[in-house]
Amino acid sequence: MLEKIRKPAVSGQFYEGEKNRLNDRIKECFLEERGVKTLPELKKGDKDIIGVVVPHAGYIYSGAIATHSYNMITSNGFADTFILIGPNHTGIGSGVSIMTEGEWETPLGKIPINTSIAKQLCTDIIDNDETAHIHEHSLEVQLPFLQFCSKNKEFDFVPITMGMQDIDTSKEVGMIISNVVKNSDKKIIMIASSDFSHAGFNYASMPPEGLRVDKFAEKQDKLAIEKILEMNPEGLIDTVHKNNITMCGYGPIAAMLTTANSLNAKNVELLKYGTSYEVQPSSSCVGYGALVLY
Repeated sequence: MLEKIRKPAVSGQFYEGEKNRLNDRIKECFLEERGVKTLPELKKGDKDIIGVVVPHAGYIYSGAIATHSYNMITSNGFADTFILIGPNHTGIGSGVSIMTEGEWETPLGKIPINTSIAKQLCTDIIDNDETAHIHEHSLEVQLPFLQFCSKNKEFDFVPITMGMQDIDTSKEVGMIISNVVKNSDKKIIMIASSDFSHAGFNYASMPPEGLRVDKFAEKQDKLAIEKILEMNPEGLIDTVHKNNITMCGYGPIAAMLTTANSLNAKNVELLKYGTSYEVQPSSSCVGYGALVLY
């Protein structure tokens, strides 16, 4: 039987489409002023990481912020399997969609899906529906970072997208993941992919008179980040709705918080916050956060 290979959808757009140039770009992300300013090294570390929050915009805008989460993963025992969970921007496919077999390709090579874990996760509200993944970028853009950080250490992953991001769906997804992690002897780390506020003219989310667009985004995002730091999935989703916070992956983050609470995580840290305004000032901007739970 021919192996399913999911080809990259945003290679050459969100990140460089050629191997050497992509490697160079990721190095720049780590070393630049907004990044961790050092290249990642595989270490054992002392933190038992359950998951991280990472942005998923073009690397030129959010890659440096993402390095803070990936450096934390690399410094504290690289996982055997990563469960990637992100929003479904395309609207294609089931409300919560998993892909259970095959490989995903990037300019840095192919990464296999952990079929055993994926099939365990494919239950109840989580449907096996690869159509949701064909054009979606929120998970794809994480893979080159993992490939770069792995230093050729073998790993696999499971992709989940959430079109539905209400609290009941998020908590159900989080508990399904928790049960699988508890029963696995593999080191598993979750990656919740989300950008924060989409503010300004391009996004029809205008700041109040006299408040610059990036300051408005930051003000909004602080409200959401407070709830993440409290490890409060209900509070996060409630805050997003009540304050019209235009973050795209609050459901995946709420699912990860649910998993972390179930696994008795004790700590959550904001590693770095930034906006696209820092790279390209304009009438619109997007907020990005890197957080870790352990």
